Amino acid sequence: MKFKSSEILSISHDFFFDVALPILQDNFPVIVNESACGFFGYGSECLGMDDEHSQDHHFGLRINMLTPEKLIKGKKDEILNKFSEELPATYQGFSLRSGHVAGVGITPESLEGFLSRTIGIISSPKTAVDWLKIPEEDIMHVINGEVWHDPKKQFSEIRSVLQEYYPDPVWKRRIAHWCRYFSGMGLYAMKRAVLRENWVYATTAFGRTVKWALELAFLLNRTYFPYDKWLYPFFDTLPCLAPQMDPLLKEAISGECCWKRRIDIFEHISDLLDARMTELDLVAPHPRFIGSATSGYRLLEHNYAVIMQSLPEEIIPIVPLWDQVHLESFHSDYVAQLPIEQWDAVLNLKTD
Repeated sequence: MKFKSSEILSISHDFFFDVALPILQDNFPVIVNESACGFFGYGSECLGMDDEHSQDHHFGLRINMLTPEKLIKGKKDEILNKFSEELPATYQGFSLRSGHVAGVGITPESLEGFLSRTIGIISSPKTAVDWLKIPEEDIMHVINGEVWHDPKKQFSEIRSVLQEYYPDPVWKRRIAHWCRYFSGMGLYAMKRAVLRENWVYATTAFGRTVKWALELAFLLNRTYFPYDKWLYPFFDTLPCLAPQMDPLLKEAISGECCWKRRIDIFEHISDLLDARMTELDLVAPHPRFIGSATSGYRLLEHNYAVIMQSLPEEIIPIVPLWDQVHLESFHSDYVAQLPIEQWDAVLNLKTD
């Protein structure tokens, strides 16, 4: 995936080489020689998607710094204090006393800690099971942005492995389960909810079906999908499927679209996704199926079974991880220890 450019990334790049790197080289030469520094991880700006709405919290000059745990342990406060002593108040018009990293502009942390809360392992994935236990949207947090300094290449090599995309069996396993999600938990569920006039369930199933359709399009373009907020903007850049699916999705989400038409649209999208799977030799060409009046058009669950039956036996029982569980585990610990006033400030909550 090609990420868009961000002004704050460019200025942070200059800040690193003009100000931060000399401080690190003068005061922490061993640590900086083992560290990866750049602009990556969490935040819309790492995808080049920052705008006026992104800047009310955790926004400003930033340098992400990853160091092996054995070297950074007990040194983080010393690095932050040295930066606080030596930094100017501003750089190219950006305050260094507020923003993404209040007061210092740099986040020294352990490489192992960063990897654990994103991909859940502290090295590149070695097996199909390793790959399947990584939330796809969190791969984006490792490969986005830029790395400017990494003498030992430890982090850069992990990024390179991830940037090469999934091994074929892993890719097929993920496609198979997303076929099940889209068809069985999405379109089928929506059809049944409409038949029963359960409009709350129909609405939640509709939202899930939109999401899984977008994510399947990424998988069938061999491109990682980002977290939900940026699914559609990046979907729009996909060379295959997006041109055909986009007008259908826009119609489906419009207020004028009735439920029957929405179901028809997703049945059409099922055919588009199926045609792409046939083109990629994921499923063999087949006659068109006819759906059921009560169950709908469960075409992609047919594809789910076909793909599953083609996979190596050892990965068949492994359900691909589909939520940011490693980040949420980290976040739970973070919030539990943070003074509530600081958390409210992050949330931009103020009392009357």
